[in-house]
Amino acid sequence: MATKKRPRRPAKKRPVPRRPEREQPESLRLRSLAVSLTVNDLSRSLAWYRDVLRFTVGERWQDSGQLRGVQLKAGTCDLMLNQDDFAKGRDRKKGDGMRIWLSTAQDIEDLAAGITARGGHLDHAPQDMPWGDRAFAITDPDGFKITVIQE
Repeated sequence: MATKKRPRRPAKKRPVPRRPEREQPESLRLRSLAVSLTVNDLSRSLAWYRDVLRFTVGERWQDSGQLRGVQLKAGTCDLMLNQDDFAKGRDRKKGDGMRIWLSTAQDIEDLAAGITARGGHLDHAPQDMPWGDRAFAITDPDGFKITVIQE
């Protein structure tokens, strides 16, 4: 005995929300942002970002067989580390006046616990921020400040 298919009802049309008009001249629109840091000891920084924060290594850049830079990846984000050539002096302070913000959907408590278990030292443990997110802070071997937030 054949069964009859019921005719489908047409889907209710929902109003499409109107986008606000774009500013003119049009503002910059980006799909991603990558950060490049010049570090004192590329091998040490690579190990720290890979082993403590758990970035994965992407491309590696060499010059005359010498490692000069690496691309690190975390999700859709890139972080490049470059070996300082010390042309501006070996005592140049790094990380002053900037902070790198990393946003994740992962559990912030688990991330912080994993970082400390792997030898990282948090500047402050996960805490509730005034704007509603939960965050912790850490400083890399060159003094670059990083805040990790769970939205």
